Amino acid sequence: MIDGNMLIDEIVKREYGTSINILRRVPVSGGDINRAYALELSDGTKIFMKANSPGSLDFFRTEAEGLASMRKTATIKVPRVIDFGADESESFLLLEYIELGGRSRSSSEKLGVGLAAMHLHDASEFVPGGKYGFYTNNYAGSTPQDNSPEDSWIDFFANKRLRPLFEKTAHYYDKEDKKRIEKLIDDLGRFIPEPENPSILHGDLWGGNYMIDAAGEPWLIDPATYVGHAEADLAMTELFGGFDSAFYDAYMEIAGIDAGYKGRKDLYNLYHILNHLNLFGSGYLYSVKSIISRYV
Repeated sequence: MIDGNMLIDEIVKREYGTSINILRRVPVSGGDINRAYALELSDGTKIFMKANSPGSLDFFRTEAEGLASMRKTATIKVPRVIDFGADESESFLLLEYIELGGRSRSSSEKLGVGLAAMHLHDASEFVPGGKYGFYTNNYAGSTPQDNSPEDSWIDFFANKRLRPLFEKTAHYYDKEDKKRIEKLIDDLGRFIPEPENPSILHGDLWGGNYMIDAAGEPWLIDPATYVGHAEADLAMTELFGGFDSAFYDAYMEIAGIDAGYKGRKDLYNLYHILNHLNLFGSGYLYSVKSIISRYV
C-alpha cells in the first residue's frame, strides 16, 4: 500500500532536515475548489497545504509559477512555494504558512502601495516572445487561460480572454446577442487603450485573494497570473468589494489611475463575469448582457 504522505515527507525532510517529521495535518478554511491544511512539523514549523485529486497537479503547477513570478518582483509579500507534486491519492501544493491578523487602514495602504509597485515592475521577463500573456498557460478558477503572447493588449484581451469565454457560453445567446458580441470584440480598441507599460497582474484579485498577517502585512494568494493592463487588476478589486478607500488612495499615489478607467472597468470585469457564467450558470447572464449593452 502506498503511503499518501510519502512524497510530502520527502519534501519536508529535504527542506527542513532529515530529523523533521510531520506530526499532524489539520484542516483549515480554504477555497471552494481545494482542500486546505496546516501541516504541523516536529520542529514547530507550519506549512500550508492545498490538496485535490491526483489529476489536479497542473492547477498547482500553474499556481506555483504565478506565485513565484509575483514574488520575484520583490514588491509585495507573496508566499514562498515550497514544492508541489502528486501521488496515487492526491495532488498538492506546499506553501509558506501565514499567521492571520486583522485588516486595518495601514494594511490597506500597504496593499495599495505593494500592488502599485508590482504593476510598475518591468514585466518583460515573464512573456518571452511578446508583451502580453505569460510564459505558461494557467487557470481562472477551473477555467483554462490561454496566455500565448501578443504584442497588443487589445488583441490579447479580445482573443485570449473575451472571445474564448463567449464561445464557451454561446448557448446562452440568441442571434442578436451574438451580433452585438462580435461588434464589441471588433470595436474593443474604441473602449480600452494600449497601456504605456505592460504589468504583471495577479489576475483574480478579489477580496478573498489577499491576506493580512499577524504583523499587519498584506500577502497576495491564489493568482491567475499574466502580463496585461494594470487596470484589469484594479477593476477586479471593485467587482465584489473587499478593498477600501485607503487602498485606492495609496495605489493612486504610487501608480496613478487614468481618468478613463471608470468608463472601461466593466469591460475588464466582463471577463470574470463570463467566467462565472461559464462555471456557475445563468444567474450571471443578466450582468453579462447589461455590460454588453453599455458599449454596443
